[in-house]
Amino acid sequence: MYYDSSVLPTVAEILDMPVVQAGEPRVIGGAQGLDRPVRWVHVSETVDLATLISGGELILTTGQPLAYGAPATGAYLESLAAAGVAGLVVELGRYVAELPTFVATVADRLGLPVIALRRITRFVEVTEAVHRMIVADQYAELEFAHSVHETFSTLSVRRASLEEIVKTAAALLDSSVVLEDLAHRVLAVSARHTSAAALLENWEATSRMLPDDVGSAVPVGPHTQRWGRVLLRSERIPSARARMVLERAAQTLTLHRMIEKDRFGLHRQAQTGLIEDMVAGRVIDEQEAVARAATLGLARRARYVPIAVRVSAVSEPDPVARQRRAATLLDAAGHGVALSRATALSAADEQQLTLILGLGRDGELDPRLEQVCTALAAELRRTDGVQRIAVGVGADSESLLDAARELAHAAHVAEIALALESTVPRSFYRSGDVRLRGLLSLIRNEPGVQRFAETELSALLRHDIRHHGDLTPTLRRFLDLAGNKTDVARRMNISRPALYDRLSRIERILGVDLDDGEIRTSLHTALLIRDLTAGPDGP
Repeated sequence: MYYDSSVLPTVAEILDMPVVQAGEPRVIGGAQGLDRPVRWVHVSETVDLATLISGGELILTTGQPLAYGAPATGAYLESLAAAGVAGLVVELGRYVAELPTFVATVADRLGLPVIALRRITRFVEVTEAVHRMIVADQYAELEFAHSVHETFSTLSVRRASLEEIVKTAAALLDSSVVLEDLAHRVLAVSARHTSAAALLENWEATSRMLPDDVGSAVPVGPHTQRWGRVLLRSERIPSARARMVLERAAQTLTLHRMIEKDRFGLHRQAQTGLIEDMVAGRVIDEQEAVARAATLGLARRARYVPIAVRVSAVSEPDPVARQRRAATLLDAAGHGVALSRATALSAADEQQLTLILGLGRDGELDPRLEQVCTALAAELRRTDGVQRIAVGVGADSESLLDAARELAHAAHVAEIALALESTVPRSFYRSGDVRLRGLLSLIRNEPGVQRFAETELSALLRHDIRHHGDLTPTLRRFLDLAGNKTDVARRMNISRPALYDRLSRIERILGVDLDDGEIRTSLHTALLIRDLTAGPDGP
């Protein structure tokens, strides 16, 4: 059974029940423990009861265990506290007329609530009422857990979007939920009882101060490949219930990322499947690969060229519309390839096209490749919402399997090329055509890279957040100017002693020596990664 101690009744709540109030309860001592949860109610007159219980019980007694003198009473209370009893309720009259004052002293020292009932009380009615409440609460939690399981299972089956998964978690908890990546960028948000703008104000600073080991933050991704966190922004929800919902949401988000969602028709599915099989090594026979490709329209005995087309387009929040755009891009790419009288295997997602071109083996490659890529780009730019494209090319080969293995490299080059601010864009790019900032853009979304940047800079960023400081901009200017302190001081309009003081504090906070060239390179790389992950409104 799903168990949440936060929904169990406390000692104070039980004392407020009418069946207990009828006995005129009075707290003798240990009032600091009245918020303890009560797992069960037990009636006993046994002195050595501690050996028979497991903790969390509220003990009801007519006072017999307290009728054997002060030493025995003290030992009895000590044993109950050691056993983890939630509290002791004593009915006065039959064995003890009043509880001696030392009982209050011992109870306060132990933090064990001791309550006296001045009127005779039917203990059976108390136990029935409390147990009915406990069982009803735990049954409600079991029902809630079952509902959560069914809800997220349904979302997984129908491949719900990130936004829908996060919105569902927020609705279940009636609180705001945020999904972020390792660079603290918000991937999806559902605001409850507040606006999204208010919730996300100064989000990076807020998120950085939230540790991973709290019930309101759950990591997302396989255990060894975490890629984000899902966070609850509320203090009102029971922690165990919130943790359960967040964990189920995180599992569904992890599965969402693992599932290929964008396949359009049997022919495209077959092309995508073949490309995936070759890249993953599930097809290792060249003849089999060529034969399967030929049935899908790729020329035999060709020069195979792996290319990837990275597309920058107007954001489309609707998942159906995004799939429709990907299908349109794939159609446009096929038309461009056909116009240039080439053949290709192709696959697509929302931001990238992947193709293996089949070109003739005669003649120079680059002029022919430029012809194909120009036609391809012209068709893609006619698609609504497309703003920019970049084509990355891997090493060509007469082996289809070798060309397929180069697709990942082509995709990397295309992503780098799209990040370059070139005034004269090329029809296609190879790895030699890209620079350092573009290279970092290739890997900026990798959890390991984000973790590297966080490790390098997090102490300094936290210091600036806490003290409203400007040490991070100082470090950035220092590294941008290759450590020229005179130039840095002049550009920042501060004195050299003031600059030296800032640099000394940076070294102390980060535990580094800024005269070390490798450390400078590492920190500068981390700052560039931070630039690329911060977005247009970032620092």
